[in-house]
Amino acid sequence: MKKIVQSIVLGAALLFITGCGNNGSAAATDQEEVTVKLGVIGADTDVWDDVKDRLKDEGINLEYVQFSDYNQPNAALADGSIDLNSFQHQFFLDNYNKEFGTDLVSIGNTVNAPLGIYSDKVTDVNDLAEGAKVAIPNDVTNGGRALLLLQSAGLIKVDEAAGQTPTVADITENRLNLEISELDAAQTARALSDVDVSVINSGMAVDAGFVPTEDAIFLEPVDETARPYVNIIAARKEDEDNEVYQKVVAAYQTEDTKKVIEETSKGSSVPAWETFGAK
Repeated sequence: MKKIVQSIVLGAALLFITGCGNNGSAAATDQEEVTVKLGVIGADTDVWDDVKDRLKDEGINLEYVQFSDYNQPNAALADGSIDLNSFQHQFFLDNYNKEFGTDLVSIGNTVNAPLGIYSDKVTDVNDLAEGAKVAIPNDVTNGGRALLLLQSAGLIKVDEAAGQTPTVADITENRLNLEISELDAAQTARALSDVDVSVINSGMAVDAGFVPTEDAIFLEPVDETARPYVNIIAARKEDEDNEVYQKVVAAYQTEDTKKVIEETSKGSSVPAWETFGAK
């Protein structure tokens, strides 16, 4: 009888130990897969889709959180609602930090996406008539960038003292008396039917069905002056060296990603990590 009791106790003990072992393995497996919430603007995620597929092999589940305007992804990143975002250039981020007192940082360069002037009424900026209507983004950094682009196109001149962030008030010469309207960046493509030309960010242009290198009547040059406008992956300062987030950056900055960028943008976007460095 003692032997029978001992056998029952021993069997129960083994089952308990085995059960604990299985639970420990399951917990370890759960811990290996990490979800990273990435804030993006618009519906164009083709490049990130490719990165997302490759990150699965490293146990990282990339989850998109989509926003409709340019301030939302940084607010969400700052309050911890998302882990990373990828939609803005360095200059925009610097200005956001200054304005809102946040401490968000770039952890990797993605692409340089030239700003363009678009029109469904003229095919050349030189064809614009007196008093033509022009739409530009209304935020400080993209608005200033748009005015500098109009200057590069020979349409206006702005005060040099305004630097990278001129406003409409800084225009010193407007020979055609262009009527410039400032709109939310998301509205600049939709406003084309109401204006003669519109200055549209590359991502917004692609979402609207344009191919920047083919459809823009004037495109921003990609040279050293474009460095402040290199698009980035942003994180909170305390997560700057986060190992998982660094893996996301590494997965993006690859030849595979470069091919997808070239295919989907038809050459309109340039892999910035090759031209301007990894960070």
